[in-house]
Amino acid sequence: MRFFTLGAFGLGLLSADASARAPSLQDPSHHVFANPTSESEASYRIPSIHESAIQARRVLHLESIGTLSTVYPADAKSSDTEHLLENRPSGLGGSPAGLMDYYADCESKSGNPTILAVSIATSFKNVAAGSNITLSARWHPPYTHAYSAASLPRFSLLGYLEKISEQEAKDGAIAECFTTYHPDAVVWLPGNGIHHSEWARLVVTEVYFIGGFGDRAYIGWIPIDEWRNVSQKEIASIRLPGETRVSSWKEWLLGSNEL
Repeated sequence: MRFFTLGAFGLGLLSADASARAPSLQDPSHHVFANPTSESEASYRIPSIHESAIQARRVLHLESIGTLSTVYPADAKSSDTEHLLENRPSGLGGSPAGLMDYYADCESKSGNPTILAVSIATSFKNVAAGSNITLSARWHPPYTHAYSAASLPRFSLLGYLEKISEQEAKDGAIAECFTTYHPDAVVWLPGNGIHHSEWARLVVTEVYFIGGFGDRAYIGWIPIDEWRNVSQKEIASIRLPGETRVSSWKEWLLGSNEL
């Protein structure tokens, strides 16, 4: 199976009437931020939830940098040492912090991303103080041309961190996998002499997905069973927008809707 790919501007094959108009935030018929309420309103066949889960899992597999979102603890739960070292302002309790971090798809059958949790980092200090955590990532096409970032898939994974034991890390070759994605991370691996770190998996409990513009891509929640049950064969069988170099001016302009 080949998953459809979108064209250079995030556009597929439009009707003559639809192609005459560029997407506008003022025109709700374009469904930029939500799916149409009925199939008759859609200009394209919107992928199913399962197809969207496959697409999201491929993004997870190919990307390796995302944003970890946590919230600061109440001041009463913050130690004096932390405030002194960080010069942290008072009154941050409950405020969100979204920070770039590395991840890797080292337990790909589960759909739970692997994270190198460096204890000194704000995200992991917040988690240790009781914060929940979300990983957000988006697709960056290697062949960009003129893709609109708003037309490309992205997601947020809600869940919790679970420590990966030394034996699990050894059996799963976690260090080898992670440093394949991030060669520079070798200096922060568990046991390094710089900062305390440990392996953790983000156990995914909820998935929110935006496949692109709402008239041609699924926008909404992906049930966790759909996320977990995507097979490795399915992940390998699709291509994301801009993942491969286009072969002709027509494909670059109009895109390919092959399934």
